[in-house]
Amino acid sequence: MHLGDLSRVRLLIVGDVMLDRYWFGEVSRISPEAPVPIVKVERSEVRPGGAANVARNAAALGAKVSLLALVGNDEPGESLTRLMKEGGIDASLHIDEAVTTTVKLRVIGRQQQLLRIDFETLPSHEVLLAKLSDFEQRLPECDAVIFSDYGKGGLTHIGEMIGLARAAGKIVLVDPKGDEYAKYAGATIVTPNRGELREVVGRWKDEAELERKAMALRIELDLEALLVTRSDEGMTLFHAGGTLHEKAVAREVFDVSGAGDTVIATLAVMLAHGADWAAAIHVANVAAGIVVGKLGTAIVTRGELDAALN
Repeated sequence: MHLGDLSRVRLLIVGDVMLDRYWFGEVSRISPEAPVPIVKVERSEVRPGGAANVARNAAALGAKVSLLALVGNDEPGESLTRLMKEGGIDASLHIDEAVTTTVKLRVIGRQQQLLRIDFETLPSHEVLLAKLSDFEQRLPECDAVIFSDYGKGGLTHIGEMIGLARAAGKIVLVDPKGDEYAKYAGATIVTPNRGELREVVGRWKDEAELERKAMALRIELDLEALLVTRSDEGMTLFHAGGTLHEKAVAREVFDVSGAGDTVIATLAVMLAHGADWAAAIHVANVAAGIVVGKLGTAIVTRGELDAALN
């Protein structure tokens, strides 16, 4: 399968960004103070997380990417700005003096995550309104819009943004959070994982019941499609023409964190490039199979994707 030139694809990504910190070290003994391992930290890394990781994944495939998000006036916010610039991403990171940039700190010992510590506060309403104005200005310059919702408060006006994007004829993709999906109504496609879908529609006993519930939700929200990522069961697309299923790509799973970012980024690039549903979810599924073999929030390069497809 030949993907062609993706450099003409223009994406606008809006959502919750965060900085992922990793502390890597050796574990050789248990603390005398409490029954916990002592990690002697030997190196550290910072990587873009949340919507910033979505942007990084799309850019790695060759797309032209703009990012719109909120950060605090702090070192993690500055690090995200630098990382986006290094990745060739046109980032508009609005500063909210009242918040600290969301940080997820993971402590890794012997290639296993031992602990995660989160730092976060919700943004102020005034800065969110400024972001909405910026969104309207950037909208004409893109082919598709991705909303990456991590529940951190950066998408308070998502309903209005979806309406503006659809009125402008843009493809709209949403990576959802929580159980209130009414705010995503009118999007082109919403991409919950298996657990997230269960929060909204309840459990299902078989494939037929899953299809009924997924189709009902798709119709209720006026979506063109609903893509459910199902971990070891692959992914299933529910749309007006029926269902499409992609089996999980057989490979060793190392870390699933950030896999949803890779899926929605790849899906957006393919749809904006003109691919049909079947081709778009096939490529997204292959990309997901690559990224789960990597540690932490990671990207799939164009070279890796081409090799896996061929």
